[in-house]
Amino acid sequence: MDLQSGIVVASPHSGRNYRSSLDKQSILDPITLRSSEDAFVDELMDFAPTLGIPLICSEIPRAFVDLNRARNELDPAIIEGIKPNGQNPRVMSGLGVIPRVVANGKEIYSGKLSKEAAFERLENFWDPYHSKLTELLDRAYIQFGYSILIDAHSMPHEAILNASSSFRTSQIVLGDRFGATCSPEIINDLIMLVANNGLRASRNIPFSGAYIVQKYGRPAFNRHAIQLEIDRSLYMDERKIQKLEKFHKLKDKLFNILRTFSQSHACTTSIAAE
Repeated sequence: MDLQSGIVVASPHSGRNYRSSLDKQSILDPITLRSSEDAFVDELMDFAPTLGIPLICSEIPRAFVDLNRARNELDPAIIEGIKPNGQNPRVMSGLGVIPRVVANGKEIYSGKLSKEAAFERLENFWDPYHSKLTELLDRAYIQFGYSILIDAHSMPHEAILNASSSFRTSQIVLGDRFGATCSPEIINDLIMLVANNGLRASRNIPFSGAYIVQKYGRPAFNRHAIQLEIDRSLYMDERKIQKLEKFHKLKDKLFNILRTFSQSHACTTSIAAE
């Protein structure tokens, strides 16, 4: 594919290949097991290659391996033979790289996984995903002199309601870890495009970005990363995990946003960093 800009889109949490090993080990019903999945985000963004933008998606669900966690965020409460590694709040809450819980803190397993099984997941899925993502971002940077990662996720509508003090809740949240992973010019441009397409956007509240944008965002070196969170109620029935009729309307808006964003950065050889 011929790149048209230095943008790369990723969807690390939309995988829905619930492997037989997970189905057999989990004590949850299929719908509950999928509750932390960013369902259908890969389909919402699957137009990206038509714009000359690489798209990388995981087929493996977040409940199996969380690609948006550091490789060493291992939970001794679920993996045998692992020693506690500091007071990591994500790991302590069960949301390490091998999750212990899904949404609302519901336990996935009745017992522990072996260390060998846990590391096999990392070697087979975490390592290849991040290797490919690094390759795509490096290719963009070499060709254009910059890279912009858009790390696409979805968020429960309830999370937005809890974070808002007004009736006009945000529908899109753009996270740059409060300026640490992206230059303000770039993220403000994206916020403006979201608003121009009739969607309400906020920056960093309630989600400022997690491991992936922290790892790949280096604005001082023209390497930028933005976590894009989409309100699930815009396109799906969260309880049934089914697409709604308005799915395609939202997809059209996202297409327009990304097309304009890409065009504004096409053939750019340098972007001023903060």
